[in-house]
Amino acid sequence: MPGYMLQKGIDLVTRGVDEDEEHNYEDALRLYEHGVDCFTYAVKYETRSNEEKENIHNMCVTYMDRAKRLKEYLQWAKGNKPVKVHNEGSNRKNSDSISKDSERKKLQEQLTGAIVMEKPNVRWEDIAGLKGAKEALKEAVILPIKFPQLFTGQRKPWRRILLFGPPGTGKSYIAKAVATEAGTSTFFSVSSSDLVSKWLGESEKLVNNLFELARSHKPSIIFIDDIDSLCSSTSANESETTRRIKAELLIQMQNVGTANDGILVLGATSVPWMLDVSIWHSFEKRIYIPLPEASARTEMFKLHVGKTTATTLTDNDYEELGDNTEGYSGADISIVVRDALMQPLRKVQNATHFQKVCKPSRKDPTVTVHDLLTPCGPADKGAMPMSWLDVPSDKLAEPIVTV
Repeated sequence: MPGYMLQKGIDLVTRGVDEDEEHNYEDALRLYEHGVDCFTYAVKYETRSNEEKENIHNMCVTYMDRAKRLKEYLQWAKGNKPVKVHNEGSNRKNSDSISKDSERKKLQEQLTGAIVMEKPNVRWEDIAGLKGAKEALKEAVILPIKFPQLFTGQRKPWRRILLFGPPGTGKSYIAKAVATEAGTSTFFSVSSSDLVSKWLGESEKLVNNLFELARSHKPSIIFIDDIDSLCSSTSANESETTRRIKAELLIQMQNVGTANDGILVLGATSVPWMLDVSIWHSFEKRIYIPLPEASARTEMFKLHVGKTTATTLTDNDYEELGDNTEGYSGADISIVVRDALMQPLRKVQNATHFQKVCKPSRKDPTVTVHDLLTPCGPADKGAMPMSWLDVPSDKLAEPIVTV
């Protein structure tokens, strides 16, 4: 628990923020200055850890800076006639900076940036494996939209779902698929950086405004990636801001689904044991996203290789790759494939000899070109000593990707 003077300082600057928003700048200035005095006392006599001292110091700097700006504005205002916030002139910047409307607009713009206006275009079939997770999300999102008559009485769709599992298993990717398949839903993708502000009291307002914005764009999906960074388990060194964010998020999440607000909350975490217990229990449905099985890994290799590159890989080769990558996540397989696709380019760069080959033209596959050049060994038939710099750009035949 914070000490008496620290808590008093927090209360004072919180009231100062309220007065600031109501344009009561003299009262706000007085409260900020008294709050900073309390913080200074708390640093000297109440705090124990260096981390807590640093947090208080940061608050002092923030509110001292705000108090300085208010003092300058008040001094200017005494020598000028009252002006409207939106008046033109050299002092517009000062008046705009402390305008309640501009602050609200700033919050709205910050949150609006989290809306994915264009669907990510990720389909269920683009995700290998994860059958259980797909079915649960179809229950929660797709079925209620397509067949609302099925969800009446006590049959209610899941409205708060947590995806958890090892890193790189596709939690964020499956959330994108939800946004694509949901069709009419507005998709909000937010992280801790979107909801944390240096101003005391503003972070809770951001959380509140996020859910208000989602209700105004319903049906909507709020996806909170790495939710553990926003709602980690309670500790002695936890800041007051973190506690307030968790409390506000918990209140908003508990209200989801109680009044047909048309919101689905999706959370994702790779470290569920770090999540605050109350937040963990606020999710109605918790879905484990495991490392992919052999069959899913085989499918991932096929998806990542795609059809853009010429290969000699057969179905048996893909199955062998899937069997030999136990313990690999989807992200790991993606990196392996990307590196393999670069191998032909490395072969081109390192080649000392090239030979002519016949291959279909890139512009017209029905036409065969007989003078394309591809890397080869010095002893190969028709080998010509040259580097890749000597090869015309339209005459290079890239080597084929092999298993």
